[in-house]
Amino acid sequence: MPCGLRHLWGGCPTTMGLCCLIVLGLLSRSVLGYKQGDNVTLFVNKVGPYHNPQETYHFYTLPVCRPEKVHHKSLSLGEVLDGDRMAESLYQIRFKENVEKKTLCQLTLSEKQVDQLREAIEELYYFEFVLDDIPIWGFVGYIEESGFLPHSHKVGLWTHLDFNIEFNGDSVIFANVSVKDVKPVPLEEGAGAAVGGVGIGGGILTVTHTYSVRWYESPLTHMRRAERLRDYSFFPKTLEIHWLSIINSLVLVVLLLGFVIIILMRVLKNDFARYNMDEEGSCDDLDQGENGWKIIHTDVFRFPPYKSLLCAVLGVGAQFLTLATGIILMALLGMFNVHRHGAINSAAIVLYALTSCVSGYVSCSFYTKINGQHWVWNIILTSSLFSAPLFLTWSVVNSVHWFSGSTQALPATTVLLLLGTWILVGFPLTVIGGIVGKNRAGHFQAPCRTRNIARQIPPQPWYKHTAVHMAIGGFLPFSAISVELYYIFATVWGREHYTLYGILLCVFAILLSVGACISVALTYFLLSGEDYRWWWRSVLSTGSTGLFIFVYSVFYYRNRSSMSGLVQSTEFFGYSLLTALVFSLMLGSVSFWSSLAFIRYIYQSLKMD
Repeated sequence: MPCGLRHLWGGCPTTMGLCCLIVLGLLSRSVLGYKQGDNVTLFVNKVGPYHNPQETYHFYTLPVCRPEKVHHKSLSLGEVLDGDRMAESLYQIRFKENVEKKTLCQLTLSEKQVDQLREAIEELYYFEFVLDDIPIWGFVGYIEESGFLPHSHKVGLWTHLDFNIEFNGDSVIFANVSVKDVKPVPLEEGAGAAVGGVGIGGGILTVTHTYSVRWYESPLTHMRRAERLRDYSFFPKTLEIHWLSIINSLVLVVLLLGFVIIILMRVLKNDFARYNMDEEGSCDDLDQGENGWKIIHTDVFRFPPYKSLLCAVLGVGAQFLTLATGIILMALLGMFNVHRHGAINSAAIVLYALTSCVSGYVSCSFYTKINGQHWVWNIILTSSLFSAPLFLTWSVVNSVHWFSGSTQALPATTVLLLLGTWILVGFPLTVIGGIVGKNRAGHFQAPCRTRNIARQIPPQPWYKHTAVHMAIGGFLPFSAISVELYYIFATVWGREHYTLYGILLCVFAILLSVGACISVALTYFLLSGEDYRWWWRSVLSTGSTGLFIFVYSVFYYRNRSSMSGLVQSTEFFGYSLLTALVFSLMLGSVSFWSSLAFIRYIYQSLKMD
């Protein structure tokens, strides 16, 4: 059997498993052509609370119809990371053959099983089936609250499902389930009556599960069937083309660029005219008679403390810039769609491993330029700056999922696969990139010489302190993406697939532009106060956007979502912290390089020895 058709945990040979599983997550599925009467396999997948997208359990954990031996479907890496656990069902569906109220099975439920179903229905459990890569959603049961005095609380179980399947030629286009003309089976506490079958008393209930299949011809071709799924609305629709927010962000960028280019350059023009008035004067004389950013030209390129950590931040930030750009470009090329379950997860893992060479190269190259001596430690710090918090957060989240029995808990073999990807691909590429960066690094190109003794920094007003710059530098980039951030949260922590990748690319460019502009402006204000400690300040000013994003995530959880419970809360806040860290590293890197380019420009424009 080919490796790609084997089950994820245990199917692929050891030497080929890593590569084949990564490729499986990125390959598109083959288009299957059905003939009249061919079997169309329906897979059961998962169930979970409607308002907790990341709290999912295998469908067969409920007392439902199931085969004697469960056969799992082979899954890609991305599907496993997405919590999918597909298994063959008892439903017999044949291509273009209608079925009317066919018996699936008859179940005798114990009182404990009835209580389990009641609890699931009261928590608004929904189920997900998959037919020809098309997800099918529906609720497990029905709940009704009516009246105040007297108050009635009714819970019912759906024991009949109507499958409505659309086809075009020999392809399946769309499928869903309906219970419109079906009456639910009431699940009363202490149930013992005969409902949908023969009651046998003693708190035991017998139910008969049935189903119908109806086929409808669709005008859509197989290539356009994703459009049909996007129009379906089992879950709340939150995505739309929101041009007003994009225009608002573009206006903000234009204003910022105008501020930096027009106002700041006008100020610099006056500075240049004043500082270069006496071309023949010595630097020491100018130091005594002038003030402002020129007077610290002998200190502005003084290397900062914690060189290794700074370079690691810049390296990992550059890696995530490359990773984000790659993901967005792949999405624009149509590599991710609603029928490729978890493909974006697989792509993110592959790109994270492959772009590790970027972090190693950038970090070690700049570390060598600023006279860093412990380059081996720098490579280790770079490789663990994000992977260590990621592993720690994942360990906590996965343990909670494992304890609760959720399908989001990764199997041991998948954990070993991911660990092997980092050990065999990610870390070696970081080392290789670091060695290449160290060997190719030249000298730090500073237009001014640095004195041995540091100049004393005068007292700074409150509005030039680090906390104030972090508040300003973090809030403005956050405000530029705040509207789009809601839609991203609604899809990442919801069940919709993000499809507005063109808008996402615009917002990403806006975010980087705003961060660079704010960094340059804040750096100029810092230097004009004769404070040359811009290295870490430039990273922290715009990097603080991550703090605002985490605060927004708390607001979203409390005021914009209905998520609750230990499982969902642990995953939400754990990965929100990692998201904030990613934004901090990425924007901190952009901020630093923008400030460095700006400082080199203004000091190269001065006429001095």
